Amino acid sequence: MQQPWQTITEPGTIDDLVADAHAAGYPDVNVRLIHSWIAKGLLDHPRLRTLARGSDKAVHGVNQRRLLLILLDKRREVPRLSSLAQVPLALWLWWGDAYVPTRQAQQAFVTWLGRGQRSKDVAREGALGLLRQVDHPLATPTSRTRFVRLVTELGNGTRLTPRGRAELLDAVRAVMEPDSVFGASGLVRALGPAQPAMTAKVVVAHAEAVSTAVQRTLAGRTDAGVLEQARALHRTSTAEYLAQRRALAAQAGPLANAFREPTLEEQINDGAQQLLLALGRRLLNKRAGRPQ
Repeated sequence: MQQPWQTITEPGTIDDLVADAHAAGYPDVNVRLIHSWIAKGLLDHPRLRTLARGSDKAVHGVNQRRLLLILLDKRREVPRLSSLAQVPLALWLWWGDAYVPTRQAQQAFVTWLGRGQRSKDVAREGALGLLRQVDHPLATPTSRTRFVRLVTELGNGTRLTPRGRAELLDAVRAVMEPDSVFGASGLVRALGPAQPAMTAKVVVAHAEAVSTAVQRTLAGRTDAGVLEQARALHRTSTAEYLAQRRALAAQAGPLANAFREPTLEEQINDGAQQLLLALGRRLLNKRAGRPQ
């Protein structure tokens, strides 16, 4: 069955966007809502049209008209608008500027991260996601709670001090290698495109990268250039991971499910967190003078 967004083949004015929404069964959509979503980066600014005499109404491209209907459908599943920002971010991350321009992705990224309680929620979601990647069945509830607390604090912008680094490394090891299950082998728990070799030290570096990216973004210093560099780094890392994924799964035994190919839904839902990590890695590499 053809989806409503698939029937759109021409650019349109803001009035056309409202009409699209009404025809698709969203009568609450109006011009004010469209402007609000543009300000948040959920939609891009329209393109101005200049006539011989005066000007006509600005137009939104075909992909932006389609994006509106996709967002309205996704809105039923998410608790707040900031979560919707993951949709344009994922389109920009995977399908490029033809779907979502960088200027829109930049604003959507800020909207997704948010401030106050929203940024705390994002940090905790990231910490729980990381825990799922490295958690060992024999880890204690206390170890898991400590891990999530420390990673959440870093994900909320707390700087990683030498003392904090040592504490975090201890917490990571308690979750990954409880009671010296893996001894000194440094067993690889490879679980994702950003860091295939997920050792304890790599997990700490992961948390530090996220903290660095959050600090930079909340300070308003994540410009379009550095965001595009983070996207390039993420794409390269993902390509390398996908090339290894089947071999890693074959070696993982009972952990093989961690290496299954992500669904489209998972790519959309995880894209913002992956971009945050890639941004932090890019910033740390630049700080250390390492090749990008």
